[in-house]
Amino acid sequence: MERTMSKVDSPIMSIHRRSFAHPTEEQQYPEEKHDVGSVSSERDDVPGQPKLQRKLKSRQMGMIAIGGTIGTGLFIGSGTTLATAGPAGCLIAYVVIGSMVFFVCTSLGEMSTFIPTSDPFNHFAARFLEPSLGFAFGWNYWYSWMLTVGSELVACGLVVQFWLPHLTGAIWSLIALVVMFLLNAISVKGYGESEFWMSSLKVLTVFVFLIVGILTIAGAVGGDHIGGRNWHTEGAPFKDHIVGILKACIIAAFSFQGTEIIGVTVGESANPRRDVPRAIRSVFWRILFFYVSSILIIGLVIPNNDKNLANASGAGDVAISPFTMVFQKAGADWAAHVMNAIVLITVLSAGNSGLYACTRVLWVLAKERKAPRWFRKVTKAGVPIWALTFTALCSTVIFCISLAGNQQVYIFLVNLSGLSGMIFWFGISLCHWRFRRAYVIQGYNLADLPYKAALFPFGPVYACVLLAIIIIGQGYGTIWPKFDALSFVSTYLALPLFFVFWLGWKYTKKSKWIKLTDIDLVTGTLLEMERNGEIEVFPPQASRSWRHYIRWMHRKPS
Repeated sequence: MERTMSKVDSPIMSIHRRSFAHPTEEQQYPEEKHDVGSVSSERDDVPGQPKLQRKLKSRQMGMIAIGGTIGTGLFIGSGTTLATAGPAGCLIAYVVIGSMVFFVCTSLGEMSTFIPTSDPFNHFAARFLEPSLGFAFGWNYWYSWMLTVGSELVACGLVVQFWLPHLTGAIWSLIALVVMFLLNAISVKGYGESEFWMSSLKVLTVFVFLIVGILTIAGAVGGDHIGGRNWHTEGAPFKDHIVGILKACIIAAFSFQGTEIIGVTVGESANPRRDVPRAIRSVFWRILFFYVSSILIIGLVIPNNDKNLANASGAGDVAISPFTMVFQKAGADWAAHVMNAIVLITVLSAGNSGLYACTRVLWVLAKERKAPRWFRKVTKAGVPIWALTFTALCSTVIFCISLAGNQQVYIFLVNLSGLSGMIFWFGISLCHWRFRRAYVIQGYNLADLPYKAALFPFGPVYACVLLAIIIIGQGYGTIWPKFDALSFVSTYLALPLFFVFWLGWKYTKKSKWIKLTDIDLVTGTLLEMERNGEIEVFPPQASRSWRHYIRWMHRKPS
C-alpha cells in the first residue's frame, strides 16, 4: 500500500541504511584492486565547465522508448518476413525476436538505472568485462549509428522523390541533415521534444492501422470478408517450415534495432529512478501491441504469395509496403501518400535519434580517453558540439559515397551497421549476466536495485544464444545454395572489425579481465549521485492505477 514518506523515510535513505550502508573495504576502494582505466566517471568535469543537462522529461522518455520500436522495418520490411515464412511462421519469428529484445531491454534497464550513463555499451563492458571490450563496444555502437544516419539521409531523398520525381533527392537529404543537426544542437530538449511528436505520429499510425485492419478482415470496409482465408493459401500458414522461421527471425531482428537508445537517454533523464523503469516496463506491451498485432493483421489481410511483399524492402518502396496495401484493401486510395509522409517522419526520427546517440557515445569515449579529447567540448546548452559535428560530417561522407555511384562500397557500409547492432545487443546481455553475479557475490541485496530485470539468469542467456544464432546465420544466403564471396565478406565485415578494435586496444593498454569480486559497484551509481546532489531526488508519487484505487476503496477504517 502507498504511503507518504517523510524526507528521513525516503527510499534513498532506506537503501542507505541497508546493504549500501556498510560496503566492504574492497567495495569502498575498487580502484585499488584493478585498473578500471577506462571506467572513469562522467562527473570528472573541470569545475565551471558546461556538461550534459538532465532535462529529458518523463513523457519524452516514454515516447522515445515507444518510438524507438517503430521504424521502416515495421512499415515496409515486415512484408519480406511474411513472404519468407508465411503468416504463422512470420508471427512466430516476431514473437521469438520480440521476447529476445524484451530481455535485452530489461537487462539494459537494470544496469542503466543502477549506473546512469550516456554510453552504457562502452561503460558497462569496460566496468563488468574488461576495458578493451568497452572500447570495442563503444566504437562499434558509434560507427553503427553513424552509418545508419548516412543511410537514412539516402532514404529521405528517395521518400520525397515519391512526390517530386523530377527533383534530385540529394537536396532533400541535405535539408534533412540540417534539420536533424539543428534539433540536436539546440539542446537535449530539442531532441526530446522532436522525438516526442514524431513518435506520437508513428504510434497514431499503427493504432489507426490496427483498427482499419480489423475492420477489413471482418468485411466492414473494403467490401470483402477476408477472415482467415489467407492462412490457407499456397505457402500458408508455414512456408519452408523451420528454415523459413529462422530466415524470418534474422530479418525481424534488424527491425527492432533502435530500441536500446532509451539506455543512452538515461544520462540526461531528469528522474532516472522513476522514468527509466517506467519506460523499460512498457517494452513488453509495445512489442506485443505494435509489432505482433501488426504482423498478425498483415498476415490475415495480405496473402503471403503476393509478389509485392518480397519487393518491398527500402524507403523507396512505400507504394507496395504492407501497411499501404492494407489501407488500399480497405478502399483508401490515398494510402500511399499518407504512408509516404509517415515513412518520411520515421526516417527523420531514426536519423535524429542516431545523431543523438552517436554524439553522447563519442562524448563519453572522449571523457574516458578512448577518443580525442576535443570531443569533450560541451556548449552551455549541454550539447557535445564537436562530437555532434564530427558525426554529422562522417554521415555526410557516407551519403556522398552513395551519390558517387559506388554502390558496392555503400552496401558494404550499410551491412556493417546491421550486424553491429546484433553485436552490441549481445554485449548488453553478457554485461548484465556479469553485473548481477558480481552484485550478489559482493553481498548486496537484490531488493535494493532501483529496477530488477525479470527471469534472471534465463533472460540474458536466452538473448545471448539467440543473438549468436542470428549473427552466425546472417550470411546463410551468401553460402547456400551458391557461395558468393563478395556478399559473404560484406555480411560478416562487422565481426573482424570488432575484433580489431578489441584486440588492438587490449594489446596497447595491456588490459585484463575483471574478476567478479573486483567489479566496481560503488562509483557513479544512482544512489551516489542522489546523495551527492548531482541528481535531484523526487518524492514518490501516488499511483493512479486502478489496482491502487480498488485497494483504497477497500481499505480498513482507522
